[in-house]
Amino acid sequence: MQFISHSVEQTQLFAEQFASTLVGGEVLLLDGDMGAGKTHFVKGLALGLGISDVITSPTFALHNAYQGKLQLNHFDFYRIDDPAEAEMLGLDEFFYQKNGVCAVEWWQNVADLIPKNVAIKISITKLSETSRQISVEKAQQ
Repeated sequence: MQFISHSVEQTQLFAEQFASTLVGGEVLLLDGDMGAGKTHFVKGLALGLGISDVITSPTFALHNAYQGKLQLNHFDFYRIDDPAEAEMLGLDEFFYQKNGVCAVEWWQNVADLIPKNVAIKISITKLSETSRQISVEKAQQ
């Protein structure tokens, strides 16, 4: 599935609608350069899951959790150099919870910890200052 967004609002609306397809246990692998709109996508997911909290990037905290219809676990592994760091903190355990959804920014830094059978890759490509191409596909095994 592909979508062209022409604004932050359209990106969030797409993610909000996408959230209605989630049943729990999914791990969303967010791909995109810095500033592509990964956190805006997560804000839309939160709305779709009935979460009204302010969503911020967990760049320094590594993990933020929000409760809605499903628990939204938002990770940012930009600062992780070794997957063992995330594993020692127990963060990989969230990937196996059936009552939540994980949205993982910079997932490549912990790729070995990701359960591939439930992973969905969401690529956000910057086309212009305001436009983004959003691609959603089952992650490769």
